[in-house]
Amino acid sequence: MTQRNWVNYRPDIKILDCTIRDGGLINDHFFEDNVVQAVYDACVAGGVDYIEFGYKGSRKIFTGDKFGSWKFCDEDDLRRVVERNPAPISIAVMADAGRTDYHTDILPREQSAIDCIRVACYIHQIPLALDMIKDAVDKGYETMMQLMAVSTVSESELRAALESAAQSEAEAVYLVDSFGALYPEQVRDLTRMYLEMVKGTGKEVGFHAHNNQQLAFANTIEAIVNGANRLDATMSGIGRGAGNCPLELLIGFLHNPKFWIRPILECVRDVFVPMRNEMEWGYNICYAVTGQLNQHPREAIEWLRGQTPDDYVAFYDRITEEDS
Repeated sequence: MTQRNWVNYRPDIKILDCTIRDGGLINDHFFEDNVVQAVYDACVAGGVDYIEFGYKGSRKIFTGDKFGSWKFCDEDDLRRVVERNPAPISIAVMADAGRTDYHTDILPREQSAIDCIRVACYIHQIPLALDMIKDAVDKGYETMMQLMAVSTVSESELRAALESAAQSEAEAVYLVDSFGALYPEQVRDLTRMYLEMVKGTGKEVGFHAHNNQQLAFANTIEAIVNGANRLDATMSGIGRGAGNCPLELLIGFLHNPKFWIRPILECVRDVFVPMRNEMEWGYNICYAVTGQLNQHPREAIEWLRGQTPDDYVAFYDRITEEDS
């Protein structure tokens, strides 16, 4: 009798494509409609469960001349894309705690093209995030909580935060490696902790990786093996700084007939290969340094925009001097 591969029989696994949302952090969310449409169509054809278009950013904080449409995800912009080809894929946006006018800018579900609100917060913003989740649920949305930068949080604080998340109305809680600092054994232990803390609540656990140390794919596998079933990925790994887990690698690993890799490869070929001539993302030694030091990649991003982007030694000396 042939032994079954356990991965093939995880129908609970759901993929969220955050290509436009995380990729938008590179170009200030100025994606043309044809790019967004191509990503949407590929996700639909590939059987992806969620597509995240961008943020519900506050116009009191972010101005429209400095940011593109997908910083705000207004209904007219969303409907230009999704109403051409309505499909059984859930439309998600991210609402950052402290950066979203959620009471007014997130409409009641019946008035919106959006299905799911992902609330992103840091540890000190948990009370605000819980109120945002309640507001979204009361309006009829599915919700998920993204607790960011957990590599910088003590275990006791993290457990307290997860206890609050477990009591919330969010349907899923995400483990987020914001700085690309985590190693597989840490992802294993954290995934098990998250599952332990939400046990009995019906909530699911997700994972969002960054590729600073070229571990985004490996860490996503580790999260899957240990029970996470909500998985973030982007086409060609596009995303802030070092980028994210590549969607084409994740689908190839799962070997799940629910997902189809060919439309994703077509989109990578037609959209993201040419885009690399205009935008840069992915692994770089500067990002590896910030990941190893468990630091936000903002200094690496600025260094790579400067006059000596390939002088990794100078960058290392600078950032370690600041850290000492």
